[in-house]
Amino acid sequence: MSETRTRIRLCATRDVDWNGALKVETGDLTLAVFNVEGAFYVTDDACTHGPGSLSEGYLDGHVIECDFHNGAFDLRTGAVVAPPCMIPLRTYKVIVEGDDLLIEA
Repeated sequence: MSETRTRIRLCATRDVDWNGALKVETGDLTLAVFNVEGAFYVTDDACTHGPGSLSEGYLDGHVIECDFHNGAFDLRTGAVVAPPCMIPLRTYKVIVEGDDLLIEA
């Protein structure tokens, strides 16, 4: 049985600052959209360790550091790169269509 995926528009590319982040709420998802030197990444906004919002964290290249307990994740894979986080972060496939950023969910 094949899984049906829906494309969800999150924002325009211009809405996410260069080397910045934007929190986007859509349906039951709360996401963080990152622009790393023109490449876009989307993850769950909630840190897997605590109540931190990753869109409010500290972006250093492809690493986002949570501003709550300073745990960090690789945006490309969701892998934990610094404790106290232990659970990987959910990432989403990003689709750029014209000026729009979408994900498949």
